Order: sequence, then structure tokens, then C-alpha cells
Amino acid sequence: MRALPFPLLAICALGWLSTAPLIPAQATGDFPSDVAFLLDQFEMQAAPLLTSKKIDWKTVRTEFTAAAPDAKTDHDEYHLVSRLLSRLQDGHAAITQSTIKPDGISIGRRYTGPRVHLVVSNDTVLVRAAFKDAEQAGLKPGQKVNRIDGKPALDWLKQQTQALQERGFSFSTPHQALYAACHWGLADWEGTEIAFEVTTASGEELTIKRQRNGGPNYAPIGPVFPPANLTGIGRQSYGQTADGYGYIHLRDIPGDLPQQLDQILKALGDIPGLILDMRANGGGGCDHEAVFGRFLAKDHSLGQHRGVSENPFTGSMVVIVDAGVRSAGETIAGMFKEDGRAYMIGDTPTAGTSSQKQVITTPSGKFTIRFSVRSNMQRFNNGRGIEGIGVSPHERVPTNAIDLTQREDTQIKRATELLKSGFPKDVVGYTTP
Repeated sequence: MRALPFPLLAICALGWLSTAPLIPAQATGDFPSDVAFLLDQFEMQAAPLLTSKKIDWKTVRTEFTAAAPDAKTDHDEYHLVSRLLSRLQDGHAAITQSTIKPDGISIGRRYTGPRVHLVVSNDTVLVRAAFKDAEQAGLKPGQKVNRIDGKPALDWLKQQTQALQERGFSFSTPHQALYAACHWGLADWEGTEIAFEVTTASGEELTIKRQRNGGPNYAPIGPVFPPANLTGIGRQSYGQTADGYGYIHLRDIPGDLPQQLDQILKALGDIPGLILDMRANGGGGCDHEAVFGRFLAKDHSLGQHRGVSENPFTGSMVVIVDAGVRSAGETIAGMFKEDGRAYMIGDTPTAGTSSQKQVITTPSGKFTIRFSVRSNMQRFNNGRGIEGIGVSPHERVPTNAIDLTQREDTQIKRATELLKSGFPKDVVGYTTP
């Protein structure tokens, strides 16, 4: 597998930084001392997470202590630090600043995808989305992907998660890593080829070769077949389903999300139920209580939460998640589930990338690093928090190949059924006032 370009190592969810002081650095050109410093600091400050994730830090220490003296160039040093960060299994871990410029390997080339997104459903790999010329070439949503570049598709994706990690991508959970392989893992230098062996809806077996030429479309996008005629506000979109239920897709968590929700809920008006779709939510930061308070009657309480809006939504809610829900996105989604306001469905848990973070600079001054030190929402998951686990839905809803073929969204379809029939008994504590 080809190496990934180092600029992509910065892809991560945004989140809150720890208020702990920045650890001072002393200038030195000794790279092995930088590695020793990082090994010590990670072990000291992230110890609870290393333990909960069952990371054998002694083995990591041995590997990277031996490798550090062999790093002879800036490229070697940057690559080794990136690999070390991946060993933290921390979706927020990143080199945030460096005196080394890691972008020389591109040689003017563009890093791009084949205009295809995949999804793993019950260990079967499906085409989730095919864009423009990829669809014209014969790739269609719902097709079963048997092999990629001659290898069994699921094995190829799992191998690609390892390749991503070796190039410095850090993932907090295996399901987050596999999800990433279905998008980012398909990307490579523009013009390189990738071959998909697929079975069509009619049972025909095809081999379709694609040149990567699609721009940065390897990022996840959330629902592929959302309701029609949605309205946008910021990165959010909203409208109604064909059955008249409200629908909101939250793509991120901006600081003004509570105010965005005020506009959205006012525009939706009187709706019999609401689907809050948070798939591919990349995080951010805002007043979480103010968001929750938009879904309770004014001055009505639910546990620690209180209604704060003049125009709230107080009816039944279904929240949809996937492994692309990260950081503040999974914190907010998890509150609706854990605190009994909504019924949650999804094909997997959320990413498990929600934490308090620290920033340190190595003694040489070459690298400034962000990494997680504690999990957010430690009351979730029976006191284990979110980091390294994620928020599991009440109900797993794997993507259905037939739905994709018919250009229907399996999870939205199931959410609509639940709003019509009602939730399983004693799962959601909230009752409509």
C-alpha cells in the first residue's frame, strides 16, 4: 500500500483543550531525547486511557526507543513521531505545530479519492455512494463489493486501517478506524488506479477500475439519501420527511448551534416527531445544556437539564449516529440517549473520540503535540466515559443493500417506523408533556 501524505495526518475532530499548563520545552537537537520525552509524558499524563484501552506501553517504549536513533532526516523524524501518536489509539492525537515541513512528498500531486464511499454491513462491504463518473462507470449504491485490488474487500479495508495507522492516523476505536477506511482509506495520489469487483443487484459480477480523480471527496458526508428539499443553515440542514416528520442533520457543533436550532425549530413548526441525524458530525464546541434545552418545554426539567427555549421541540425524537460522530458530536448525541430524551439508532457506536486534551512541546521545539488525557462524560457507559468506547445506540440498524439500491436511507426509514409505532417499552424515560 502506498504511503499517505503527511498533511492528512492533521485530520481530526475539534474539541476542548485541557486547562493544564503547557509543559515547557528546552531547545536541543537530540531527536532520541524528544522521543524519550514523549514516551514519558504520554505514559504519565494519559495513563488512565492507556490502561482502559489495554495498550502495552512497555512494548511501545521498547519499539520507539530503538527506532529513534535511526531517524536521520526531518522526514524520518516526522514520520516516527506520527507513528508514535497512532499508538495512543486517540482520535484527537495530532502534531499541531512543527518546524519540519512534511509536505514535500506530494511533488505537486493532488491527493484524491475514486468518487466512491463504502459501508460495512454485517461483515459485507457495500457501495454506499458513487459520485458522477464513478456511477457512470458502473458502480451503484447497494452493490456488494467482493474484492478490492484483488483482495477480499473486508480484508483490504482492515489492512488499510493498519496502513492509515502506520502513516500516523490515530483512531480511538476499531469501528472508527474501519469507518475511516471506507472513505479516507480509498484515497491516494491523483491518477492512481483502484479496482472494485462487485456483484450487482441483478447478480452480475463486474470488475470496475477507477482512476482517483475526484478531489477531496473521500470525507464522509452523513446521509447519502436524505429527505428531499432540505434547507441549509451553516453546515446543518433541515426539512420534513415524506411522512411529515421533522428532520435535522447536524454536520458539526458550532458555537452558535443553540441559535441555529432556534431558527430550525421555528421553521419546522408543529411536527408530530423529529429525526435528529448526527451521522458524520465532526464535532466542535458549544453550550451543550443550551442545545439540550431546545428539546424540553420552557422551564421543564429532565434530570439536570432544563428547557430554555421559547420555541422548543417537545415531542418524540429519534437520534441517528454512526462511527463518524466524533468529539462534541457524540457528547451531545450521547446526552439525548443517556439522559432519556430520545431513542438512538445507528449501524455502529459513535467514534469514541471525546476527551479532555493536553498540549506539549518536545525539548527540541520541533513538535507541538495534542493528545487526550481523560475521557469526557465519564458518567456514560457505566462510569467509563466515551473515549475509546463511543456511545452505543439503543438499536443497531445495519445498512440494507436493497434500500441503497432503491436509494432509500435504511436508518431514516427505521427512524420513521419508530416514530409511527412508538419506542420499545421502558427504554426512553422522557414523556411528552
